[in-house]
Amino acid sequence: MTAAPTSPAFDADYALEDRYRVESGRIFITGNQALVRLPLMQRQRDLAAGLNTAGFISGYRGSPLGTYDMNLWEAKAFLDANQIRFEPGLNEDLAATAVFGTQQAPLHAGARVQGVFSMWYGTGPGVDRSCDALKHANYAGTSKHGGVLALMGDDPGAKSSSIAHQSEHAMIHCGIPVLNPSSIQDYLDLGLYGFALSRYSGCWIGFKCLTDTIESSGSVSVAPGRVQIVTPTDYEPPAAGLHIGWANLPLQVEERLFEHRLAAVRAFVRANGLDRVVIEGARRRLGIVTTGKAYGDLRQALEELGLDERKLRDLGISIYKVALSWPLEPERLRAFAAGHDDLLVVEEKRPVIEEQLASILYNVSPRPRLSGKQDPLGRPLVPQIGELNPGVVAGILRRWIGEFAPDWTSALTPLPATPLLTVQAGGLARLPSFCSGCPHNRSTVVPEGSIALGGIGCHGMAVWLPERRTLAVNQMGAEGANWIGQAPYVEIPHIFQNMGDGTYFHSGLLAIRAAVAANVNITYKILVNGAVAMTGGQPIEGEEMAGEITTPEIAHQLAGEGIGTIVVLSDDIEKYVPGTFPAGVRILDRSEIDRVQKELREIPGVTAIVYDQTCAAEARRLRKQGKLPEPDKRVVINELVCEGCGDCSVQSNCISIEPIETEFGRKRIINQSSCNKD
Repeated sequence: MTAAPTSPAFDADYALEDRYRVESGRIFITGNQALVRLPLMQRQRDLAAGLNTAGFISGYRGSPLGTYDMNLWEAKAFLDANQIRFEPGLNEDLAATAVFGTQQAPLHAGARVQGVFSMWYGTGPGVDRSCDALKHANYAGTSKHGGVLALMGDDPGAKSSSIAHQSEHAMIHCGIPVLNPSSIQDYLDLGLYGFALSRYSGCWIGFKCLTDTIESSGSVSVAPGRVQIVTPTDYEPPAAGLHIGWANLPLQVEERLFEHRLAAVRAFVRANGLDRVVIEGARRRLGIVTTGKAYGDLRQALEELGLDERKLRDLGISIYKVALSWPLEPERLRAFAAGHDDLLVVEEKRPVIEEQLASILYNVSPRPRLSGKQDPLGRPLVPQIGELNPGVVAGILRRWIGEFAPDWTSALTPLPATPLLTVQAGGLARLPSFCSGCPHNRSTVVPEGSIALGGIGCHGMAVWLPERRTLAVNQMGAEGANWIGQAPYVEIPHIFQNMGDGTYFHSGLLAIRAAVAANVNITYKILVNGAVAMTGGQPIEGEEMAGEITTPEIAHQLAGEGIGTIVVLSDDIEKYVPGTFPAGVRILDRSEIDRVQKELREIPGVTAIVYDQTCAAEARRLRKQGKLPEPDKRVVINELVCEGCGDCSVQSNCISIEPIETEFGRKRIINQSSCNKD
């Protein structure tokens, strides 16, 4: 990061690289890019403080952190110049363990740096599967000049996840404090505080990243002195210190974490004023406590209700913004609560702040009435399922005011006489679908009389198609293990299991090994498309360094696990070099899939199909880049011949086949702009 001229007004010389290069002024940046810039800023702060440190980032992609790795690769020159290494993990828990190792590095004689500040990233499911790794790492602690931020990509509305996620409770289980930023500016400011907090307390620090924030963009302020770290004066660490060391007896590390480190965390938050009063009411009637994305939803809701800051103060409404949602800092919170008639907690999903707040105020007298997931009469108020938005929060506030402060009703913007938008119950909803030419669209078809099990990946959309007879998905890397528990108790003799190549290398190979060990009748379909298509078309881990992971390598691994019958299906069997597959592996055209599946389902034990075809979306990208030849044929429908039955749409399940109205009635046409030319 080298200084570049900036101006508070429009700068015609502003370049995209300035989001990483400019040291002072305003920059335009996305949430993902802010998380790339954050370690660059930490490195510069360390250099200014005379510290010789390095940075390390590892994790596993998934929404809403799906393109974080791509942004890191794009910024490689900036990372390299600042001694920051990005090493994507094979899976989330191995990545977390690698980050754990960075904190151990300064313990060795001859360490090249004084500390390694590190970042781990993973989705909600990634947090869940990594709890063992995260817990061991946090109990061991961080180094004095290192520090760790654990980025939690939560999807509270399950927009792109198999189930909705809220990671705070998993982090609490691991004893990891949780920072809850509400904006891109918070990503930078609280991120720096987070590294300092991790170094001061010896704790890993959770950093919540929600879709609405991380996928947004905006102008933010940056400056070397913007974040000023204050060392607490009211906390005395134990003589043995708080940081990672050689001695890690189980009960000693538990005591160090829960009796000392978390006390240091609260002291740091208090000294640096991370939790703060945003608006102070002239009278203390209602205090609203909120955090993270819910803070932004609250401010927008208040604006929609016609309650600006002046009206809020006049009515006696105060707002307290929590930065560290666990463990809550109690002293500032008690001071905020004192004298209020009511407190209302607005937070996403299950209560985290509300339960702590109730405990903090339990022995306080007099204490305000507390509302949150329930109102003071025990009726549901703030929903704990789904996702909050400004409209939902506005409705919550209208209801609370109508019930418990009716004299404020006249200050609210009236509801329109008729809704601006009418949504009918049971209205149409469009589920995601396979891209045109997607190999999974063909490979997930099973023969008549068979069923399949789903999994994590684009192929998982087969569970929404009844004709595919595919059962719901389980967690990533367990594909087929549920059949081990079903097989002894059902009359079905055999089942197919879909598995993407990304999952295969992430953790799926172990599930295949489990099926072989249990000797169940199952055919694994390894769907090799060469990219992690769900999150942006990234290469499988290791490909960017070691080259493409090939179908012959997968076949050799499967054979090594004891699978005797392996068939490779492809749209281009001529590309394979003779002699590169294990003996006995057959290589056939993809059109043979139905016959091959019928054959393999009759063979006892574990069998495998390796279905090799490039991801359609990735093929489209490669053609645009000139890296993949354009096919010399296109498929068209002659609308004069088309009978308009629509069976082509049913049989192909292709979204590029569309209806078209003609003078002879409704026919079908192929949308050539969306067709991927398969």
